[in-house]
Amino acid sequence: MHDHDTRGTTEPTEPIDPIRLSLTQHRLDHISRHMGWVMERTARSPIFSQSHDFSCFITDAAGTLVSNADGIPIHTGGGGFAVRALLAAFAAPAHGDDEGGADADDAEGNADPAGPDIADGDVFLLNDPYAAGGNHLPDWVIARPVFATDDSGTPRLVAFCCNRAHQSDIGGGAAGTYNPEATEIYHEGLRLPPVRIVERGRRRDDLWALLLLNVRTPHKLDGDLRAMIGSTRIGAERIVALVDEVGLDGTVALFAAICDHAERRFRQAISELTDGRYEADESTDNDCFDEVATTVRVAVTIDGDAMTVDFSGTDPQMRGFKNSSVANTYSAVYLAVAAFLEPDLPRNEGAFRAVRIVAPEGTVVNARPPAPMTMNTVYVAHEIVHAVWKALAQAAPERALAGWGKNIHGITAGHPTGRRGGRSDEPWVLYHWASSAGGGAIAGRDGFDQIGHLIALGGLTLPNLESAEQEYPMRFRRQELRRDAGGPGQWRGGTGIHYEVDVAADATWSFRGEGLGPPSGYGVRGGGAGANGTMSLTPLAEVDHDAPLGEDGPASVPAPRFGLAHHPPTRVVATSPGGGGWGDPLERDPAAVARDVADGVVSTEAAARDYGVVLAADGTGVDEPATTAHRAHLRSQR
Repeated sequence: MHDHDTRGTTEPTEPIDPIRLSLTQHRLDHISRHMGWVMERTARSPIFSQSHDFSCFITDAAGTLVSNADGIPIHTGGGGFAVRALLAAFAAPAHGDDEGGADADDAEGNADPAGPDIADGDVFLLNDPYAAGGNHLPDWVIARPVFATDDSGTPRLVAFCCNRAHQSDIGGGAAGTYNPEATEIYHEGLRLPPVRIVERGRRRDDLWALLLLNVRTPHKLDGDLRAMIGSTRIGAERIVALVDEVGLDGTVALFAAICDHAERRFRQAISELTDGRYEADESTDNDCFDEVATTVRVAVTIDGDAMTVDFSGTDPQMRGFKNSSVANTYSAVYLAVAAFLEPDLPRNEGAFRAVRIVAPEGTVVNARPPAPMTMNTVYVAHEIVHAVWKALAQAAPERALAGWGKNIHGITAGHPTGRRGGRSDEPWVLYHWASSAGGGAIAGRDGFDQIGHLIALGGLTLPNLESAEQEYPMRFRRQELRRDAGGPGQWRGGTGIHYEVDVAADATWSFRGEGLGPPSGYGVRGGGAGANGTMSLTPLAEVDHDAPLGEDGPASVPAPRFGLAHHPPTRVVATSPGGGGWGDPLERDPAAVARDVADGVVSTEAAARDYGVVLAADGTGVDEPATTAHRAHLRSQR
């Protein structure tokens, strides 16, 4: 059982001028973003330079998250777990074993009071979800300690600047970091406890060589690690500049005050919810191998200004790679709660002191080793977020959030042919980001028609198609919004995408098509569900080139939801799931429906059937009398 109220290690603070507090918070957030800009512009892998699948964050000296303004919420919400594991692993040597090490069997570990074995110029690397406070193995964390001198001239640890980035490859049983056939973590790739990758400013070349030797894309990893380390150096320089301005003690006090302020704001927001216990669940219908349902069950209790999120009753961990680590579950809960409450709330570990999380060990939200976990930042995080949203909607129905479509895109990897016809040893790894699903609607806004994974909340960027065609042996034929796939509602769900691409090379395909099952973008407050996804594969040699777009003849076969397979040059045709609608579709502004019809995302038939909107004879506007009458008729049939 993991039961933790997420209280940080900062002490209560004396009141600080609110203007200085706000300026410092914004300055720290800007430093986080600055680290992200450096990473984006210097990394070699398109997953970083184009899609921003990384996140930069700052903690205090004890590992308490103080800024996570850059990147993806699932990366940063549990960032403190990683730094606290590092501190536990490098506790003072006098308290370690005979070789000067230290035990690190607690992913939330506490630093030794004598001081950690960490020096200025050190940089650390980690990823393991069991031993290093990681969420899943592909997300490598570079953590740089920041030192500043106190009034006596003594260097003191003041902060950590961190970059968590999803690598293009980590070894394991499948190229591209996702092995859908994994049944234990050893099948998934390189496991890293907290290790010192740079020691007092000197890179450890032996360890560096070990890392490059164990991945399929060493050239990219070499550049990407350099970019990660460089980004944290820029962050550290700016933290030192802050200390130079306000003093070391003043900086430490500001860090603590920022967290205290966030806690007060968060508790105020929670206190505005209706007290009570609210239960909900969300399921996945497969374990990556068989049709085996696994359900995430949650009870959210609101008690004044405190919240408990209890996953007791959640199903046991599964055979496949959709099991969650503690850090990942906490990140998913933080994401869900923060997204549900006011958008301007501070988001750091101080805010989350008001939230107590109960995650029973051995369940899918807190799996025991050696359960595989690579898919967990997407699924089962998606299910965790949906379950928490459904529960919270009972406490504040007007804030209800419609469900997001589950993505269907997989990964294709192959070996390019060199100029002389030889096979390259370093593969290309292509993520089919451009087939991402649609988002759910909220009160006052339609769902985003295509936005990527729920757990990113828009933090991932879809890659440029022209650049992808230059980087990979592929040709895009179609990427356009779906029609009649967004959940109907007063506010419509996101449509999802028609995706069609030719991969012109032999390749290994890693399938992870969770959204190919039942509709996942649920509607709220009378809104309808978004459509589910589809995917088919056709060997290019057997494509019927005279068939209409999206229809490739009898050789087309449905893609599996999960698994590894080798295919010759292949055309993939997919429709990604739509998001859920919010509110009664008959309350949608008829002009908005007419605009959707003009844009091609709602058909004339669906406008009348789902929204009760009758278009004028010329198709350019709304027949208002006919619409009023038709809506009255539809209401009478309910």
